[in-house]
Amino acid sequence: MNQVADILQLAFDARQQHVDAVLATVVRTEGSAYRKPGAMMLICEDGRSAGMISGGCLEPHIIKRAFWLTRHGASVQVYQTGDEQKEDLEDELEEKLDNDAIDFAVDLEDELNFGLGCNGKVHVLFERLSSAMPYLDLIQKVRQSGESTTVATLIRSNSSEVTVGTRVHLNASVLDDNKNSQEIPEQTTNLPKPIIDELSAYKVSKRHADYLVLKSPVANDNSSKDAIQTEWLVQRVQPQIRLLVCGAGNDVMPLVTMAKLQDWHVTVIDSRPQYATRQRFPQADAALYVALNDSETLLKLSQNAAVALMSHSLSQDRARLAVLLKNANHCNYIGQLGPRYRTERLIKEISATCADPTALADGINQLHYPIGYKLGGDGPEALALSIIAQISAVVYEQVAVTKELAQPKASYE
Repeated sequence: MNQVADILQLAFDARQQHVDAVLATVVRTEGSAYRKPGAMMLICEDGRSAGMISGGCLEPHIIKRAFWLTRHGASVQVYQTGDEQKEDLEDELEEKLDNDAIDFAVDLEDELNFGLGCNGKVHVLFERLSSAMPYLDLIQKVRQSGESTTVATLIRSNSSEVTVGTRVHLNASVLDDNKNSQEIPEQTTNLPKPIIDELSAYKVSKRHADYLVLKSPVANDNSSKDAIQTEWLVQRVQPQIRLLVCGAGNDVMPLVTMAKLQDWHVTVIDSRPQYATRQRFPQADAALYVALNDSETLLKLSQNAAVALMSHSLSQDRARLAVLLKNANHCNYIGQLGPRYRTERLIKEISATCADPTALADGINQLHYPIGYKLGGDGPEALALSIIAQISAVVYEQVAVTKELAQPKASYE
């Protein structure tokens, strides 16, 4: 399930077909929650949908109510997943739906309890596609350029002059496909300048999505009593993880499949043109022939990428590894397939031909070998799972793995 890509494709199709839709976005969580802030689901009026905002428990309700909840504009709803039974609340909800005189979007700010036993709260923003499309277009630009950007989304405000769902882009520009700066259009909002300034100065945490409360006095009044209070999701919109696989053997196929299930951007290269073909790797974003002496292309493809060296060829691995070890900070991860003694032999041979072997030190320290975690199992699928797990841990900075997981795998020694 490639959720972000599926949502973007469905949004594009709906816009082209003039089909209305609602984007539901998790903007805050409290306690236990299946999805993190930023998770999205798109619901079309013709019954199509893409994405998930929970483990499947909230989606039936979301699909039924999405268009009703946005009939007066964007709204934020709170869903409890505590231990209380939901039957009475569901009956009450149906009565409210039958009464058009009730402003549903406001009335249900008092939370709905789904009695799921997760003991958490999920705050969900609902907005029509027409207002959400600029945000989805920005996500698409980030995926194409590989450059992240920061967006603040208004969740609540005590001022009727400020609209829920308002988004403020906190970067002046993003890069287009050719890495050229592309200005983001200025947005017209009623937000006080102090709030804009505070948002612009805010540094998002490593979680890449923070809940933020800001207060700003109204014009000509410095009293806290009349201050405008706003609640925000400040989100670092991240590009896809980019995986470069150097080697196009059969054991790379399950790795490509698993990576695409994680919505990674995957490129497979090989110096043997008959191996790196679209026919062999239809799921990959690219399958390319790259000569062993083409360091420029290797560095371009490995920029901010996780690189897995798994060609089963000493000459290929030696050539690729020599370039990558000298430019280790260029990549987010480097892993070498094969037993430890084989990789140490490659390092020794590369060092012997390097004018300054100390230039390889950082790269050697960052090199993961044998590649992947010791998860057990056998065969290409087990290997692919171990590689995916290790890259995810490194990229997301989940370094607190057990010592056992980091040990060499006996099957590759």
